[in-house]
Amino acid sequence: MDLETLKRIIGSQREDIEEKFRNEKIIERDKIEYVKKFLNYPNILALLGVRRSGKSIFSILLSKQLKENIGYINFIDERLVNVKTEDLDKILQAFYELYGNISLIILDEVQNVYGWELFVNRLRTTKKLIITGSNSKLLSGELATHLTGRHIDFTLYPLSFKEILDFKPNIYSTKDIAKIKNSLRKYIKGSGFPEFFKFGREIVTEIYNDILTKDCLRRHKIREEKSFRELAFYLASNFSNEFTYSKLSKITKIKDVHTLKNYVSYLEESYLIKVLERYSPKLKQQIIAPKKAYVVDHGFCNFISFNISKNKGRLFENLVCVELLRRSRDERKEIYYWKDYQQKEVDFVVKEGLKVKQLIQVCYDISDLETKEREIKGLLKASKELRCKSLLVITDDYEAEEKIENKTIKFIPLWKWLLG
Repeated sequence: MDLETLKRIIGSQREDIEEKFRNEKIIERDKIEYVKKFLNYPNILALLGVRRSGKSIFSILLSKQLKENIGYINFIDERLVNVKTEDLDKILQAFYELYGNISLIILDEVQNVYGWELFVNRLRTTKKLIITGSNSKLLSGELATHLTGRHIDFTLYPLSFKEILDFKPNIYSTKDIAKIKNSLRKYIKGSGFPEFFKFGREIVTEIYNDILTKDCLRRHKIREEKSFRELAFYLASNFSNEFTYSKLSKITKIKDVHTLKNYVSYLEESYLIKVLERYSPKLKQQIIAPKKAYVVDHGFCNFISFNISKNKGRLFENLVCVELLRRSRDERKEIYYWKDYQQKEVDFVVKEGLKVKQLIQVCYDISDLETKEREIKGLLKASKELRCKSLLVITDDYEAEEKIENKTIKFIPLWKWLLG
């Protein structure tokens, strides 16, 4: 590709971004300050996450915070479909000719260009770099191979409830609490994808189909398209429920378990789902136990799944799971679920290092005494077995602290927990 064509594409992409910042409401992201420290010196930040989660805008927001002179290019542009390894140097030259001495380079969806990691490796000693991608294994895997210990990766999720809240609430104000609850009801019925607020449910369906088609079927050259789509739909519809590969084999008619495991890993690598393991101190038990899948955005629960309106508890559980994943990255925590042989269960086990730090139940309707008793029994049993004293129940609207069997259990409404 010739230099002048590249300059025109880069220039038009820059104009599009500047127009977006002028004419649209840009939501500030919570993690900007946290991520900014990774670019204090020449370094590589790999910004990963599901497609259309806002990685491009996050990159620009970050550059504005850093007050850097940037060179930006998005490789998803159809005009760049034929870019080759040898064109990467021309892109660098185009940046210099257009913007002078740049200090920060943003390469958006760079995994689409063969040999990109060697180009990045050459620049990293003198430039700050942000590279984005919507496939965890492809991007971070290649970085790990070529840049051992020389990059930081960060996963960006769709917008959280705290990020979409358009006012700074006083949680002791009755009026503000009413506004928060109203905003949460709208958020729960919708999606966290930034474009949802412009285009509605249709964009969530489009994102779902793009993930399956572009990030999974095409990338991995999957021939059994119908079976793969059935698997994805089943997991997206049965989020928060346990699954085994033998059960999936019967449902999808994919007989080979190895193939099934690959298919599930493709869905996880593309950030459509997150698979949680059942917690066990014995690794073998953890591997063979049933697993749970959650979707990366509750919009998939609302607009892809079926009959979700009848089970708000599962929707609450998915919201909590994604929020825990957001928080776990900078807090260096791992998330599991727990279940014993008596079928007592805890929705989320939060582990830090070798210790279990917190046990969390999600219960939409805590007023039902039978439900409350079941949730508490699970917490108490897990607390004893896992030696964890921090016990939490996330509810629809109930807040209290209760002492049961010498254990303190905290109950907190979902809205308050989501606001941190």
